[in-house]
Amino acid sequence: MFKFIPLIIAGWLSMSISSVSQPSKSSCPQDLESLTTLLIPQLPSYANRVIQSARKLNRNNDIYSYIIIAGKPDFMPLNLTNQEYQPLFSEASQQLFFTTLERKYINNKPVETQNFHWIFLTYTKNGWRLVHAFSRFGSTNPNSLPSPPQNTTNSIIGEAMRLWLRDCEQYR
Repeated sequence: MFKFIPLIIAGWLSMSISSVSQPSKSSCPQDLESLTTLLIPQLPSYANRVIQSARKLNRNNDIYSYIIIAGKPDFMPLNLTNQEYQPLFSEASQQLFFTTLERKYINNKPVETQNFHWIFLTYTKNGWRLVHAFSRFGSTNPNSLPSPPQNTTNSIIGEAMRLWLRDCEQYR
């Protein structure tokens, strides 16, 4: 009876290994709306990992935000053509707008802010790439306006998006 168990296990392993499929070269959706349907729910966890990675390097400041949720995306692009200046981004870039709700603790009290993100993505032969990101940060004072737009291409949101896009191409 026990002599057959190794043969059964070996047969199961060979069937399991042969049935594993490798991800395709470009496995992320090629249209922005389908891509965003996958991206938005996972973006907070990617951003929080970026925040935690940065936190480990510098513990001088213990006030860190945590992204709770990313809001419903908007795909209506802003017109960027101007007669006086050359366009900053190629016409192949697609625009995406979304908000995030973030929380930080100041003196052990939660303070929430809503932040606004304007993202430029482009689809290349190697998949989606982040071109540029701008963000407006909400104030802890509900009567204040958000900050002016800031370049966040190399900040938490930009890095989280790059990591997610990389993972989407490799593992979907």
